[in-house]
Amino acid sequence: MSTDKKTPLRMLLTVVTLTVVYLIVSVPFKVMEIIPGFTDIRPVSMLEPVYGIFFGIPGCFAFAVGNLITDIVGDSLRWSSIAGFIANFAGPFCFYLFWDKLSRVPFDLRGIKNILKHIAVIAVAALVQAALITPAVRLLYPEVDHWLLFMTIMINSTSFPILLGIPLIIVLQEELKLKPYRQRPAETASSP
Repeated sequence: MSTDKKTPLRMLLTVVTLTVVYLIVSVPFKVMEIIPGFTDIRPVSMLEPVYGIFFGIPGCFAFAVGNLITDIVGDSLRWSSIAGFIANFAGPFCFYLFWDKLSRVPFDLRGIKNILKHIAVIAVAALVQAALITPAVRLLYPEVDHWLLFMTIMINSTSFPILLGIPLIIVLQEELKLKPYRQRPAETASSP
């Protein structure tokens, strides 16, 4: 089978697998709501940089689809979930964009300079997500405390990727030898 026919199947399997991992991490915490139906404590945010850095666009889709399914399972599917879907694609995409397209050095968290760059990308990704979700919720649900929503998104999207995500990335890269998306060798057209 040619690479052209394998790639869409491989991408689909990657998205499905990563979505299942997302759901395993996110669904148990859905009961810890801060604003019922809108936001909760989200340790799954630690996976955001992992999905963007190590899995690229398929990881971004998996993160967004996982969030949408969690909204459905948690009975918090609303019109603002459209903005949530876009924001939860955009978050991991920030990591993919920075480390795969913009950075001149390969991704690793071995030095303080790269850790600080990574933390800056975490802050930007969190701000992008909050800037996408908060106005949509404010427009559609004016009764929601928008400042609390904004702050909850920022705290979830920064604290978990820093406190849990950085150690997870170090283990994946250093101990399990998982290579970032950009550093993986390209498949050859002659491979079966």
